[in-house]
Amino acid sequence: MRDPAPFDTAGIALELERLRGSVEAGFTRVDGSLALLVQRSDQTDRQLADHETRLDDLERARWPLTGIATLTALAGLAFSAWQLTPG
Repeated sequence: MRDPAPFDTAGIALELERLRGSVEAGFTRVDGSLALLVQRSDQTDRQLADHETRLDDLERARWPLTGIATLTALAGLAFSAWQLTPG
């Protein structure tokens, strides 16, 4: 029987090193992209919290408007009723 062809261990090691470098570069790129996505997510969360706060402030400031409108309507009704009474 013949001996199997000897492996080119130097060539295999070189290719494995190249593959390792490619994988590391890919992981670095993916890691950078994930960091950017996390940063954008944090910015979006801050903007959402800011908008919620502003919306709550607007909702709290709005309720006096209906009260003022109701009081104005009642005052107008009372004034009209007072005008209609003979006197």
